[in-house]
Amino acid sequence: MAESWAARVGQRRRRPSTGWPGGAAWCPACGATWVVSVRRSDQRREAVFALYQHDLTGQPLARTLPRGSSLMTRALAHAAADRAPELDGVIDRHAHGWSVQRIQPLERSILRVALIEILHPDAAPGERPIPPEGAIEEAVLSAKTFCGADAPAFVNGVLGAVLREVRENAPIS
Repeated sequence: MAESWAARVGQRRRRPSTGWPGGAAWCPACGATWVVSVRRSDQRREAVFALYQHDLTGQPLARTLPRGSSLMTRALAHAAADRAPELDGVIDRHAHGWSVQRIQPLERSILRVALIEILHPDAAPGERPIPPEGAIEEAVLSAKTFCGADAPAFVNGVLGAVLREVRENAPIS
């Protein structure tokens, strides 16, 4: 029996419940639909890059988001963009000796997305909220992969200071 295209790429064939965005796919050759599981780290990275492009080019965020991006990706990017002044104030207070304007745009986008997950965990949908340490770890990994040599330590320092303040129940905004 011939194997379907969906089976060849290793995906389970299921009907998507929410339409195309959010990980559903469709094969035009055979008409099969299935749900593609997308790792949170990939969705977070897409949000960071969309926010980065939005910051750099001034294009609307909806144009910088990848076509068919997941609900989590869109929610993180929009929450970070909508709350940018609040998040920048938090970054300013914890990035000793650095103003938000001096921070490289990609590092700033990484910080903003991580801060959304730490300060507003309800802003991005998910089966379960990510622990703040997970958001910090992902941000540091993105900084290691895509930024300069000093970026991972800087990102870790800023986000660690924010987490300490949150845990001490001090007002953050």
